[in-house]
Amino acid sequence: MAEAAEFQGTPSAPARRWFKRAAALLTGVPLLAGLVQLPAASDAQAQSAPTGSRTVDVAIKSLTPTTPSGDDTLTVTGTVTNAGRSPVTDAQVELRLGPPMNSRTAIEDAARRKGYAPNLDGRRIDARYSEKVGRLPAGGSRDFTLSIPVERLGLTSPGAYQIAVALGGQTADRPWPQVLGIERTFLPWQPSGAPKKTRLAFLWPLIAPTHVTSRTLSDESQTPVFRDDRLKDELGPGGRLQQMVALGKDLPITWVIDPDLLATADAMTRDYEVEDGEDTRPGKGQAIAEQWLGDLEKAIKGHQVVALPFADPDLASLAHRGKNVPGALSHLQTATELASSTVEGILGIKPRTDFAWPVDGAIDSSIVDVATSAGAHHVIARSDSLQETGGLLYTPNAARQIGGGNTAVVADARLSTAFAGNMSRPESRTLAVQRFLAQSQMLTQQAPSKQRSILVAPQRMPTTAQAKTMAAALRGLSDNRWSQPQNLGQAAAAQPDPLATKRVPSGRAYPSRLRAGELRYAAFDRIRKDQRALDLFTDILTVKDRVETPFGSAILREMSTAWRGKARGGLAFRTSVHRELQGLTEKVRLIRKSTVTLSGRSATIPVTVQNGLLQPVQGLQLQLTSSQGNRLTVGDPQPIHVEGGHSQSVKFGTTAYANGRVRVTAQLVTADGQPYGQAVSFEVNVTEATSAVMLVIGGGVLLLVLAGVRIYLQRKRNAHRDEDNNPGAENGTDSTPVDGNTPRDEGEQAKGDDAPDILVPEQQSDPEPDTGSQSAEPSGSGEKVEH
Repeated sequence: MAEAAEFQGTPSAPARRWFKRAAALLTGVPLLAGLVQLPAASDAQAQSAPTGSRTVDVAIKSLTPTTPSGDDTLTVTGTVTNAGRSPVTDAQVELRLGPPMNSRTAIEDAARRKGYAPNLDGRRIDARYSEKVGRLPAGGSRDFTLSIPVERLGLTSPGAYQIAVALGGQTADRPWPQVLGIERTFLPWQPSGAPKKTRLAFLWPLIAPTHVTSRTLSDESQTPVFRDDRLKDELGPGGRLQQMVALGKDLPITWVIDPDLLATADAMTRDYEVEDGEDTRPGKGQAIAEQWLGDLEKAIKGHQVVALPFADPDLASLAHRGKNVPGALSHLQTATELASSTVEGILGIKPRTDFAWPVDGAIDSSIVDVATSAGAHHVIARSDSLQETGGLLYTPNAARQIGGGNTAVVADARLSTAFAGNMSRPESRTLAVQRFLAQSQMLTQQAPSKQRSILVAPQRMPTTAQAKTMAAALRGLSDNRWSQPQNLGQAAAAQPDPLATKRVPSGRAYPSRLRAGELRYAAFDRIRKDQRALDLFTDILTVKDRVETPFGSAILREMSTAWRGKARGGLAFRTSVHRELQGLTEKVRLIRKSTVTLSGRSATIPVTVQNGLLQPVQGLQLQLTSSQGNRLTVGDPQPIHVEGGHSQSVKFGTTAYANGRVRVTAQLVTADGQPYGQAVSFEVNVTEATSAVMLVIGGGVLLLVLAGVRIYLQRKRNAHRDEDNNPGAENGTDSTPVDGNTPRDEGEQAKGDDAPDILVPEQQSDPEPDTGSQSAEPSGSGEKVEH
């Protein structure tokens, strides 16, 4: 037990020497070497234990009211936690009030400061408004609630005051009263309205990541397929987007909406499918999406609505990499045009589309050029990008003329980033709200006699906690004591301050952390290829919108700002779009052929085109190309029109000039001559007739001619013989042939005359024995005629 206790504490000097000698002797034994190092770890732990004014962690969970007036009672709640190793005794929670902040920078410094600073953390407020805690054990926590009438704070003049909650007490090793923990926040004090109130425009973004794929089911309604069903959760009760709508409806804000989110929610109101491995399952967000769209339509009434280009394309990525890829910038124009029609068609209002919003408001000359190329004459920037260099002692108006008739509307960086941290803890939310209010009041006090127009552009996709924090901050300004609301259009139209910075930074000034998250050149090259394939494909379709709409939207989504920080997700999405498009285009294809044999100089070659789509295709031509035109020529290209789910066989005439094998390539081409799909190559084997075959054929023809001549001559001799044997034939008398054969009647003769010219010998009987008498032959000459 004693040895174990020694390992837990700080070893004495003899013990250290003993361990050093043991370590030198036992370095080859891993277990003992590990034991030797344990006291050193204990030393490090002892050194890292909180001490002094950081011994106790103080968390301020609420401060109400956020902007008190003279007759209010200020209430502060929170928790104190002993992070030290020994108990705290005589613990007491107390309020401390510092002097009013003299600058906006002083507010930021106070928010970052840790530990107690007697000269900066002000005086302790009356002990009657403190709360005794007593003994606070190590690791122990206590909640506290402090209440004090505002009039007892002794606030003298308008300003943003630092107010702190401190825990005083003593520990065993430091047995005297001291501050063991402190946490600061800010208390704006404005007993009456400021003479020149700051006009404040606050953007309220409705933007979400991509959820829809390019894929649709092969049915009549072209049911869309979603990557997941997470959007249902965001639109549902308590979800991020549901809270954004519920909170924003009563706030003085400008809605900034990605039309892709509206289109996706609108698609969810009907049947949709969700990817589930290799298969899909029905989506279940119809009622939720319909409710959300209805709530949004009510919430935006009376507010200005700004529509970003469809799918919120990454302007910085386009400017730095995409502009070098042919056709990439044209997508921005398409996305801008689609934005207006989408919002108007779903929400029934016409939005403003002349604002561009680069990531984090960071701009350079190339980003401005790209942003304004699609018709956006106003670029939303941020003051940490377009920094003041003219030595102004106050924050100028947001609007700046940056040349070419374009305006940069510069959001205040401190106000815009006030809600960017983790707002899941109450103490974080409270500090963010009070710091925002203090900064806004200090901004007004910079030049009390000069009214200015200020813009706040928070993070693009606030979490639910961040949205609630922003709403709480805006509600703190609701009494309009030092600021008054305006919309984004009014901020852009305000008179620019002549001394404000107007020069757009160069590309070298663009933050490297943002440049690292941009889409790469390869992404834009993939987009270019997919767009080209889509254009070729839709040219041959008879119902173009079934393909053009889902894939056109998907290509725009490939450039979304939402892919920043999600490189793998962006790559997976682009790959899925490419594969789906390739799969569709390959449904219209040529059927592969084996070797074709041609016997002769002329023949036809059939080539088959298959259409696996559910709609007819047209506008295609099929052409054959011979690799050796001097040996084999093929016919002209032929038009193709194939019904959905059918095939068409096209025959091409050919002429051969020599024997042998010739490679022929079949290729589908569009009306403008662009190749479509994969070409199909096959061999044609020409087997032309040989000279021996021709000699045989010639001999056959000659024999036929000779046979015809023989038949003619034989018939002529027979005719003369009949006349000699029947001289009365001319007088109409019958005569019987000598040989006793019965002559053919007229019908038989006609039949014989009309018979084909084929030699058919008659069947002859055996000749009678010679008796010494001559046979009476028709010729009278005694010649024997062979039949």
